[in-house]
Amino acid sequence: MTDETLDELRTRFGGDNESRIYDPHFAEVASRLFDAKGTRVAPYAGLPTLLDAPFRQVDWAAPDLSGLDVALIGMPMDLGVTNRNGSRFGPRALRAIERIGPYNHVLRTMPGRELSVADCGDVPFRSRFHLDLSHQDIEATIAAVVAAGVVPLSVGGDHSISLPILRAVGRDRPVGMIHIDAHCDTSGPFDHCRFHHGGPFRHAVLEGVLDPRRTIQIGIRGSSDYLWEFSAASGMTVIHAEEIEELGLAAVIERALAVVGDGPTYLSFDIDSLDPAFAPGTGTPEIGGLSTREAQALLRGLKGVNLVGGDVVEVAPQYDTTTNTAQAGAQMLFEILSLLPFSPSLNRGG
Repeated sequence: MTDETLDELRTRFGGDNESRIYDPHFAEVASRLFDAKGTRVAPYAGLPTLLDAPFRQVDWAAPDLSGLDVALIGMPMDLGVTNRNGSRFGPRALRAIERIGPYNHVLRTMPGRELSVADCGDVPFRSRFHLDLSHQDIEATIAAVVAAGVVPLSVGGDHSISLPILRAVGRDRPVGMIHIDAHCDTSGPFDHCRFHHGGPFRHAVLEGVLDPRRTIQIGIRGSSDYLWEFSAASGMTVIHAEEIEELGLAAVIERALAVVGDGPTYLSFDIDSLDPAFAPGTGTPEIGGLSTREAQALLRGLKGVNLVGGDVVEVAPQYDTTTNTAQAGAQMLFEILSLLPFSPSLNRGG
């Protein structure tokens, strides 16, 4: 289309047409956001929830999740950290971030409007001191979500939360996984504990809920590589951060899609996969990581994967004076949510 003259632009976009949107897709987006008076809820107004989703009070003793496609769930627990604690404040920090979504301009989707999504609050932990008991509470909560046919998206908390989630999601059959992180998290016991945040995926494989041959770990780097031999031994695909520039993101995405195939897949995003220049607020920062733009491109490239759940973990806001880490974490949560309208698990593929 050729550029319009000033008079033509005035006719199309001035006067009575000032608020008119001509592109049918954009007009549809606007119609879902603005009321009849031409306004929308201010992003800083109301009670904060994950991704500004409606809050749904759930009695986890007898949970009613009817009508939901996706449950956003906070897991404020960091009893498994090996370095700096504080990710127990991650869910609250992500809830406080405004203006994330609701439209994903690359995937051309409004997941919060195309799916029924709710912030279902936090896992009701019975103890703030007991790691094993906390894992039991997480597994029971996610098992209820899965039993209801709802996809769980969880916000940690430390990365040990992924083990009880996988126990619930992979209970009937092992799932594949796309794991974006600085660390493989497949180590053995540490300080007499087997279930810390550095080893959830070793146990998920050994318990038969995670298929290592359908697992890819992306962005791995740092001084702890000697701890991750289980990843290679079990058949996981590991792509170090140093390889990403050499391979290119397109090739990394292609590899990820090939590894997980069309089977049920879990997506775990550790915020320390990002370089600390972008996300300093985390327990074990490692320089040389992904930029936020690279992480977005990586996640968006996973469109069509059969996702059955996901998490964003390790946001520790007290180490971040700018709120950049929580901003990045909320955005990555939104990117994962934006994949779900295209996931066969929800029968909404397209």
